[in-house]
Amino acid sequence: MIGLGRVYLLNSLITPIDFDRFANAKVIFRRVDVETARRILSGGFISAVGHEATSRLLSKILGMHVPLSRNPIFMEKGDKAVHFFLKQRLPEGAVLDEVELAELEYWLILSELEEVEQASSGE
Repeated sequence: MIGLGRVYLLNSLITPIDFDRFANAKVIFRRVDVETARRILSGGFISAVGHEATSRLLSKILGMHVPLSRNPIFMEKGDKAVHFFLKQRLPEGAVLDEVELAELEYWLILSELEEVEQASSGE
């Protein structure tokens, strides 16, 4: 099912692609502001935000409910994702609450999966 144009919300800059299915992929990244993120997400989105404090903070930032979900996802050609990306790396094992998380700087990044090449059956 390629080209469905799904929209995801993620709490990292990871772009999940099923490399059992695709040999390579071209992903475009760009920084977006909160209003642009809201507009992209306003038509509906699939949450892949797996951290409770992050889902609460994003709900406040975006002005919409961001469900907590740890379900695995894979992007396909035509899909987009808004990524909540902290500007700093946290110490190993650190789990922040909503207040601590809100004090950190972040970017909202839009990724768009533009091209994919099917993997051959021998890979």
